[in-house]
Amino acid sequence: MMHRLCAALFCLVLGACAHAPQGSGDLGLVIERATGSVQIIRSGPQPTIVARVQGLGDLSHAAAVFSRDQRYAYVFGRDGGLTKVDILTHRISARVIQGGNSIGGAISQDGQVIAVGNYEPGGIRLFDADTLAPLADIPASPTADPSRNARVVGVVDAPGRQFVFSLFDTGEIWQVDARDPRHPALSKHRDIGREPYDGMITGDGRHYIAGLFGEDGLALLDLWHPERGVQRILPDYGRHGKPLPVYKMPHLEGWSATGGLTLIPGVGEHVVHVLDNARWQMMQRIQVLGQPVFIVMRPDNRQAWVNFAFPDNGKVQVIDIESMQVIRTLDVGPGVLHMEFTPRGEQIWISVRDRDQVQVWDPYALTPIATLPSQAPSGIFMSSRAARMGL
Repeated sequence: MMHRLCAALFCLVLGACAHAPQGSGDLGLVIERATGSVQIIRSGPQPTIVARVQGLGDLSHAAAVFSRDQRYAYVFGRDGGLTKVDILTHRISARVIQGGNSIGGAISQDGQVIAVGNYEPGGIRLFDADTLAPLADIPASPTADPSRNARVVGVVDAPGRQFVFSLFDTGEIWQVDARDPRHPALSKHRDIGREPYDGMITGDGRHYIAGLFGEDGLALLDLWHPERGVQRILPDYGRHGKPLPVYKMPHLEGWSATGGLTLIPGVGEHVVHVLDNARWQMMQRIQVLGQPVFIVMRPDNRQAWVNFAFPDNGKVQVIDIESMQVIRTLDVGPGVLHMEFTPRGEQIWISVRDRDQVQVWDPYALTPIATLPSQAPSGIFMSSRAARMGL
């Protein structure tokens, strides 16, 4: 009798453990661009690949945002797919094909609305974050070819349940007030510069900045005072002089801010620019190995890590913020595409596409911690992004 009672209690405890509540704060996603899948990863003392979720379509240029509770990831695919992934149960919760070619999107401040920016058909679409039911379709301005609309880039979330984005083909920045997501209100800023290729928002949610590919400089919109229009800043930034071929465009969401300064990847040059945030002026130029793509700041703001376009995409350089000097060049492996710090900065995860691996490094000792298998990995997204604006 006692034996049976002990066995029953053991099974009860085992079952309770199997269904114990899970946390998602140390989880994240790795995009496997060649196979239409994502890996769910867990950081910590023993970095781990938890699971693989398949069936997400074309992820050749994919991005992800997270729900407020950090349980769900919303993945934007190049085939126009919007996929909601439950990172605790390792399943697709919902998926829709909402357009023909998407390169990104955002989640609203309150976590209730998803905005997807489209190259095709051109414009953004709003969806209910819970069900992925469509809420609104906002076509972009028509191009010189009236058969198509402008391509949307640089979609970010902004305070007050707003979204902000740029139109590459027509040189515009649009604001969307989505407080009534079925009837969104639009504000349009025209003639902001030629070919805005990406956009970002400052951490306080006040300033939206669009990078310009077609001319020197950047376009700045103060969201506290949008009635003042778009200001042109940093005329010495960009493809001035005789530019090098641009093998991969830098990502403005890879800008890194610290102590009133922002580090910006140069376009068509082997330079990281240091910007004074208060006056929107250039402070310094740091010579680096190649054309920078992403610059990510260690959470304690002591270091910035930089990766590069081809042919230097096997290296990563580390910049010391106090001296503004490159202090180490790391030979990571061919095809470094993305880097992501853990929330408190004890690890940095690096995707190495051409070796089918993700590497985890100690950013203090500058030594590798772990190497994990991954199928042509690209973007790495930690769930802690859920608490940050514009990511």
